[in-house]
Amino acid sequence: MNSLSAPRYAVIGAGMAGLACADALAGGGARVCVVDKGRRLGGRLATRARDGRSFDHGAQFASAEGPAFADALARFEAAGTAAVWPALGGGPGPRYVGVPGMADLVAPLADGLDVRLATEVAAIDGAAGAWTLRLKDGAALGPFDAVLVTAPAPQAAALLEPVAADLAAQAVRAVYAPCAAAMVAAPGPADAPAFLRPEAGPIGWACRSETRPGRPRPAGVQQWLIHATPEWSAEHLDDDKADLVAPLQAALEALLGAPLGPPVYSAGHKWRYSLVTEALGLPCLFEPERGLGAAGDWCLDGRVEAAFESGRALAAAVAVWGTLRG
Repeated sequence: MNSLSAPRYAVIGAGMAGLACADALAGGGARVCVVDKGRRLGGRLATRARDGRSFDHGAQFASAEGPAFADALARFEAAGTAAVWPALGGGPGPRYVGVPGMADLVAPLADGLDVRLATEVAAIDGAAGAWTLRLKDGAALGPFDAVLVTAPAPQAAALLEPVAADLAAQAVRAVYAPCAAAMVAAPGPADAPAFLRPEAGPIGWACRSETRPGRPRPAGVQQWLIHATPEWSAEHLDDDKADLVAPLQAALEALLGAPLGPPVYSAGHKWRYSLVTEALGLPCLFEPERGLGAAGDWCLDGRVEAAFESGRALAAAVAVWGTLRG
């Protein structure tokens, strides 16, 4: 099959699910265009870097329970975009982080792909075998033989509903919990641990970003990432992002039994679609009659590995469909 006769697919979303799907399809000879409204790869594998400081304010680590994702993590480690975080420990296997940030974990999957960042899709238009992506800026991309959506389930459903209401109805069954986050760079107590997982209170997880491999370590400054519990996050979902910092910093200081000291940087962030609390229990969604599909951790489980597996499952379904279409 020459490149001009190869099927052309659009993947919406450049997180783990989207890039795992696109990487597999491209490996099978397809032409793949990946679009994402964000300015960086990774989706919820997110990193914020400011003035020599770094905070992984989305997913905190990745670990593998199955061989396929274990192989992928080994591939990322060999490429220099993943490393084991020894301070975390625990669990059935090593915990990996992206290097130099969580967003870099997926970079090897994007190698050689046509990836369009800062490109927001407003609508999917057309018909089976000739789909077009209508962009927010008025431009269009296409035609595509199939369109595969790997955004969070509510966003995927909104895009799919006008062209595949049945797929959208399945996607909206997935349930998420939100997550409020605070990023604080401050002196901090000398005996502060690398991470905390409190059993009560507003904080679900907190860690010092500078303890993670490959991160900047400015002298005399601890870089705290604080994730609130789903309950606290839901209560404060409508707060301004800046207003999330003070109460979460105070809660952290109470856990540490000491003040952090004057911050040299602080910021808040809200993940409206963070932790998948009710997944579909399906590897992916795909409708061969229209050439439309969807994938994400919301299909299987709220883990990075689940996003990878769902993206690969969708790629496999599309590959079989493409072969049958000839």
